[in-house]
Amino acid sequence: MGEARAAGKAGGSAARAGEAAGGSGARAGGEERALTSVAAGDRFEGEEPRDLPRLWHVTLSVSGEEAPLKEVRRALEQLAYDHPFLLTSRYANDHAEIRYWEEARDLHDAAAVALRLWGEHRQTAGLPPWEIVGLEVIDRQTYHQRIAEGYGPPPATPVGAHPF
Repeated sequence: MGEARAAGKAGGSAARAGEAAGGSGARAGGEERALTSVAAGDRFEGEEPRDLPRLWHVTLSVSGEEAPLKEVRRALEQLAYDHPFLLTSRYANDHAEIRYWEEARDLHDAAAVALRLWGEHRQTAGLPPWEIVGLEVIDRQTYHQRIAEGYGPPPATPVGAHPF
């Protein structure tokens, strides 16, 4: 009985694959259809690759109790040293903003990494015990469009930690 059920499921999957490929799913007795596959990296005309990593521009804002400026700067420089993907950071004694490019499959993955960044590296970089108060994640095209239209922050140069 288990074998019959497994064969039925396999046949149903093949029928659904045939339907998806443009067939009706109905078969003459004993007729078999060859299943085809799409090679890795191939996509249908006009379809965007969903599983390929993309670049996302991340701006993470944090704030909290005042801390000595020298300690904030040293901590941000240590974070940038530990994680060289950080482009620039701006800081004051009670808040900071970190901007960088993240490579991720989608916005959800890029945002998840960004939301963990401050907490996971607070200890190792000696970051202040501030909380995340803002997060912006935009794709590369949107970032460049904003810059071209004169909106958004200017390109992140010079690289490093700078006071507001």
